[in-house]
Amino acid sequence: MKPTLFEFLSALQQNNNREWFAENKEAYEHAKDQAYAFYETVANELAKIDDFSKFKMYRIYRDVRFSTDKSPYKNHFGAIFSRLQPHNRGSFYVHLEPGHTFIGGGFWDPNKDDLQRIRQGIEIEDDLEMILNEPKLKKEFGGLFGESLKTAPKGFDKEHLRIGMIRYKQFLLKKDFNDKAVFQPDFKDQVVDGYKTMQPFFRYMTDVLTTDANGESII
Repeated sequence: MKPTLFEFLSALQQNNNREWFAENKEAYEHAKDQAYAFYETVANELAKIDDFSKFKMYRIYRDVRFSTDKSPYKNHFGAIFSRLQPHNRGSFYVHLEPGHTFIGGGFWDPNKDDLQRIRQGIEIEDDLEMILNEPKLKKEFGGLFGESLKTAPKGFDKEHLRIGMIRYKQFLLKKDFNDKAVFQPDFKDQVVDGYKTMQPFFRYMTDVLTTDANGESII
């Protein structure tokens, strides 16, 4: 990618209005094409190591209907790479924004049954804890983040050794990149390597969500 991508986004942050955007539509189209080309390259590399649906690059236009912030445009480009169901679960996300570029993903909004099954898996075994404590993953991603209950979910022991993990409602990982890293020749490789580091997490969660409590397949 070229620095012009962030030059446009930085200018947009300072001029987030329809008039400026209309006057700079050509610059936007150029930046969008750069971002899409990068995401397409990432998708091609990811396809060599896992199975994904067609990636989706999000539109730059904001839905402001229920927001107090009426800025009409996002100040970033983002794309989601969804693992191919039913045999793979979870999604990988790549976010390009001056000063706030990151990769991440996991399970943003698991439904009631999936959330219960994930919690049961954490309750029964320490496999997820061991995966999250793997040195490279822990160094690059830190640990789980996401919304969490303040107390134990119904039916779970509040004194359980892994109750902190059981309380999660979202199961997410995130790795940040500074702007300098984004424009290095190997940035695409760093993004793909980040996904490789996350793969044991995705595989464990997929195994949990495609089997019942007895380990029998449900797909």
